[in-house]
Amino acid sequence: MPRKRQPTDRGKKRTAPEGIAGLHGEVVEQPITDTLELNYMPYAMSVIISRAIPEIDGFKPSHRKLLYTMYQMKLLTGGRTKSANVVGATMKLNPHGDAAIYETMVRLSKGYGALLHPPVDSKGNFGKVYSRDMAYAASRYTEVKLDGICEELFRDIDKDVVDFVPNYDGTLTEPLLLPTSFPNILVSANMGIAVGMASNLCGFNLAEVCDGAIARIRHPESDLLDTILAPDFPTGGQLLYDRKELAAIYATGRGSFKVRAKWRYVKADNLIEVYEIPYTTTVEAILDKVAELIKAGKLREVADMRDETDLSGLKLAIDLKRGTDPDKLMQKLFRATPLQDSFACNFNVLVDGMPKVMGVGEILDRWTAWRSDCVRRGAQFTLRQKQEKLHLLQGLGVILLDIDKAIAIIRETEQDAMVVPNLMAGFGLDRVQAEYVADIRLRNINQEYILKRTAETQQLEKDIADLTDLIAKPARIRKEIIRQLEGVKKKYGTPRHTEILPVDQLEETAPAEDDLPVAPVHLFLSREGYFKKISPQSLRMSGEQKYKEGDGPAFHWEADTGAELLLFTNRQQCYKTFVRDFDDTKASVLGDYLPAKLEMEEGEAILWACLAGDYTGHLLFFFENGKAARVPLASYQTVTRRKKLTGAYSDKSPLKDVLFLPEGQEEEVVLYSTEGRALLLQTDGIPVKTTRSTQGVQVMTLKKTNTVDHAAPLAQTAIVNQARYRARSLPAAGALLKPEDRGETQISLL
Repeated sequence: MPRKRQPTDRGKKRTAPEGIAGLHGEVVEQPITDTLELNYMPYAMSVIISRAIPEIDGFKPSHRKLLYTMYQMKLLTGGRTKSANVVGATMKLNPHGDAAIYETMVRLSKGYGALLHPPVDSKGNFGKVYSRDMAYAASRYTEVKLDGICEELFRDIDKDVVDFVPNYDGTLTEPLLLPTSFPNILVSANMGIAVGMASNLCGFNLAEVCDGAIARIRHPESDLLDTILAPDFPTGGQLLYDRKELAAIYATGRGSFKVRAKWRYVKADNLIEVYEIPYTTTVEAILDKVAELIKAGKLREVADMRDETDLSGLKLAIDLKRGTDPDKLMQKLFRATPLQDSFACNFNVLVDGMPKVMGVGEILDRWTAWRSDCVRRGAQFTLRQKQEKLHLLQGLGVILLDIDKAIAIIRETEQDAMVVPNLMAGFGLDRVQAEYVADIRLRNINQEYILKRTAETQQLEKDIADLTDLIAKPARIRKEIIRQLEGVKKKYGTPRHTEILPVDQLEETAPAEDDLPVAPVHLFLSREGYFKKISPQSLRMSGEQKYKEGDGPAFHWEADTGAELLLFTNRQQCYKTFVRDFDDTKASVLGDYLPAKLEMEEGEAILWACLAGDYTGHLLFFFENGKAARVPLASYQTVTRRKKLTGAYSDKSPLKDVLFLPEGQEEEVVLYSTEGRALLLQTDGIPVKTTRSTQGVQVMTLKKTNTVDHAAPLAQTAIVNQARYRARSLPAAGALLKPEDRGETQISLL
């Protein structure tokens, strides 16, 4: 509970953060925990439940309110009306302003093209999902109606299949969910950002989803990837198909996959036409990135790029310079621009008012259970109607057995109000039956009418028995759901928009080397992991290198922008990155912090680094326990562009130093121990091991209290009496350093 100030505080000036205004200007303190619980949590839950996260029918509340308003306006069967009319009517259910409602309508429209099966049939300019700058027209100019597929969204909604609740002012009612007869949650792409959580559902092909739902109902253990092949997007493109990647997404509801643009080469004009782009990007984003690369001199093959989108559809034209290979250029553009992009999946869905991340299979199971309840409720509603009608006809049947008696009762009754009670008394009817009989016209008292009512009674009895059986048997309900799904697939199923491109085929066509232009650079890496890429011109004009307090230089290389860097960390991991991935900088700045740039684990630090070159040569690892391992640099080469290798070296003892040996070269190395001893050894005495995580061989014997301190090439040491420290065989303890061999204190690269 809020706590009042103590009397000693009265008369003191209080600032806003210390309290909140109470009655008569009094300031009342409120703990921050109470503020979060009483004020922020209700807001957060409202955003999650009533705004941002879709439910099992595939809609957010704003979508549902708009579509139901259009349904009530008879726009499913009638002609189009101005969008402004729909927006105004929707405000009776959704009081968040006309702009928000119209934006919702735009996204659901066929003209905008964000959904595989848009529920809103539109006329006029609604913009395009693939354009960031193409503005939609005002609501007074555009026209809308409900698309035919909405018959399946509202199927049997008037038969009490879903719950209805009052609107915000209690004057109308609206459905909590729409009784979609197919898993719209998987067909309609949906994205929402709530408080502390988000949702991002990709769309799937309607026919495939129906097949997948049917397969799941019939065989719950079936592999959904055999029926729901992959996500599908209205903007088309090519999905890079990795079955393991998609299987993980289908199982957990989380993960990502890549989609790339579709293009063709027009040889006559020496240009490339891009006619489908990833769903996650826009034409303007692609043009901006290409312009940036051209300005930076990284895309010399392109003469011009322009947007030629018209009424026939999207088209980006890329004019090529003479001699340019279009395939290689497109591979470069796929790597460097949004022409290839990733879609991050987060299948977060509201189930019974609670957000839950689910895989495709679990979503289908939840939808099937919910749809089964809808079918059961619809059958119960129809059953009640038929039972009521049968009840009336049964009363009529009793009357028709002695129609003369009924006529006599009516004729002899003096007061109109007594007709129904007299019929009830004369034939043993209840009031509902007697009211129905009393309203029959005289012309209907004939043989034909009597025979029709008798036949109708028999049919009603059969229907009631069938509905009762349907309600009692879940297997029959599932069969009814399957029948509806088959009908939806037959009527509204369409071919895939997004082409499936297996990753193994992609790797065969990808170029082996990057064709981006290279330039000479100087590379600097500090002890704490700050990296700088400086051009020779900038380095000549720069002053002293800047480092953080306590930091300093560790490595310096002269290379080019096409070089690959290997970085070994204290977690036995090797990170691989290209120099071109870093921006040029100056000596006067700290540079890029590699642990953050490479997304290293918390507490992970760089111990050693080198340039990969052509992956020839060997790495010598020296461990604290006196062992040394020799591993070919080629062991760190990968076919794919992996960014991190685990098990880069042995974890049995802490790593003290790493040295690089060029191919075909051997040299002498000095090991120093914490006891003050030095050991001079030939590197060819250390055998080559092909396994990266090998423990190596013992080269220096140590007392229990001592360890290896560091290692260095002989040429970088101050040792004069080389014969004293040279080992005849390994392992060896080495010799105590003489004063003249100590020189300056050795500094480890670590």
